[in-house]
Amino acid sequence: MKRNQILYLAGGLIILVAILRLCSHHEEEPKFTPRDYPEIIESGILRAVTEYNTISYHVDKDSLSGFDYELLNAFAQAKNLKLEVTPEMSFEERLKGLNKGKYDLIATETTVTTRSKDSLLFSHTLLLSKQVLVQRKPEEGKDSLYIHNQLELGHKTLHVVKGSPALLRLHNLISEIADTIYIQEIEQYGPEQLMAMVSGGDIDYAVCDENIAKANMHLYPNLDIDTDISFTQFYAWGVAKHSPILLDSLNQWLDEYMKSEDYQKLYKKYFH
Repeated sequence: MKRNQILYLAGGLIILVAILRLCSHHEEEPKFTPRDYPEIIESGILRAVTEYNTISYHVDKDSLSGFDYELLNAFAQAKNLKLEVTPEMSFEERLKGLNKGKYDLIATETTVTTRSKDSLLFSHTLLLSKQVLVQRKPEEGKDSLYIHNQLELGHKTLHVVKGSPALLRLHNLISEIADTIYIQEIEQYGPEQLMAMVSGGDIDYAVCDENIAKANMHLYPNLDIDTDISFTQFYAWGVAKHSPILLDSLNQWLDEYMKSEDYQKLYKKYFH
């Protein structure tokens, strides 16, 4: 029951944010123009989009927290910019908003792949991570459900967030194991809600980012994330192709800030 409550409360928060945004857009849809760093500095406002999860951006009691949010806030303060952050669970919507100028950058870790480089300019690497299979630990009499390795994924149904970069890896995996893997894209929930669904027995398997999965494992002692779906990959922030000066400014700042004591404290806060 507690797991279901967590699932529905978290899902409800996301839905509430979406409804509020839809209502505000219904009154008057603002027009956006793609911007680069000079236009951002002139406006005094940095508009970023991120994902609502334990690692990137979330409400913690009466304040906002998250590795990406705090890192982004430090960048904005260093450049004397007012920060506007929008949570968006859909990768496709984040990319769409970035390209039409609604957002200036995607400030949540995005997998750097050949395909993603076609649509984004990536910052210097922020994290290393990989995609993992989220499943329940073996139970007596139910061990047939437990997946020990990728070869056992044939004819199993894996749930992923709609538009997730993990989809490309899963389609490649289908070719590698020469068998069918059924992929169910979930639009209304994020990775943390998928973990709650696996834990509660609503679904059997999900694919999530390892960093997010590890950050939530204390909530779900019956879960297992030991089966890798992908190799270790580079994760970074993304800016639009029309913003190369913003990318250069961000990378120069990251090069210096990541050497600082403040960054080391921030990293240890979220990645033990």
